[in-house]
Amino acid sequence: MAQTSPRTRTPPRRRPAEPAGYGFLTVGQTARILGVSPSTLRLWENVGLVSPIRSNGRYRLYSPDLLKVLKRIKYLRDVHRLNVPGIKRELGKTVAPEKPAGQRPIGPLLRRMRQRRDMGLVEAAGQAGISAGFLSSLERSQANGSVATLQRLATTYGSTLRELFRVPSKHGRLVKAAERRVVELSAGVRIAPLANGAQMLQSTLMRIDPSSGSGGSYSHQGEEFIFMLAGTLEVWLDELHCFVLQAGDGFWFESSHGHRWFNPGDIETVLLWINTPPVF
Repeated sequence: MAQTSPRTRTPPRRRPAEPAGYGFLTVGQTARILGVSPSTLRLWENVGLVSPIRSNGRYRLYSPDLLKVLKRIKYLRDVHRLNVPGIKRELGKTVAPEKPAGQRPIGPLLRRMRQRRDMGLVEAAGQAGISAGFLSSLERSQANGSVATLQRLATTYGSTLRELFRVPSKHGRLVKAAERRVVELSAGVRIAPLANGAQMLQSTLMRIDPSSGSGGSYSHQGEEFIFMLAGTLEVWLDELHCFVLQAGDGFWFESSHGHRWFNPGDIETVLLWINTPPVF
């Protein structure tokens, strides 16, 4: 009698792990930390409570700041038994942006820029990669937008961050140090234009506090150059390649790559950032 060889079992294919960069969590990791299901996180996103970033438009990524908001949402739901409108009201009280003296809220201007393009909330939010509920909260100045979110919105509206933050366009070859205007793009991220009137390039001095950064990835046309003056900066390109920059380093990349950045150190990062064409 012929002997049959034992049947070999093909091991099941494993789904590739979702990529997450420094300081960011995947939906699975975030759900385990909070003790909720991934579907609950997606529900909170769909109703406009939160807006995680997307890696290359695919995977949801949650920043440390967003994790704090999610913990607050879970507390309000489980302890105070609030529904979605009630949670939104409470979040509006706790996360309303704090603006430096003399800096007006950008929410009304975001609404005017959208209406100027004759775009609805859903269309504009979709192009910027955020939820319509979150965009509505931004326009009502009830939520903070990261640098990445504001940059994507400005691009969607055919505008720049300079217009969004109402930085006047001046002409002249010389900008004195005492004349520089400092703009806080988001918590812990400050930018100061170094030149006025340039048509083809933009040069800025940036200061980034520890554990602060772009809050997500964004892309546009052009090229960028960074020269590090102090501290450390992580730059991620397309959520695939991470470059760690130190004082004295120079770094160039094409702006069409999805890029995000973060200060992982314990001191302020100071750098010269040059873009062509201008985006601020």
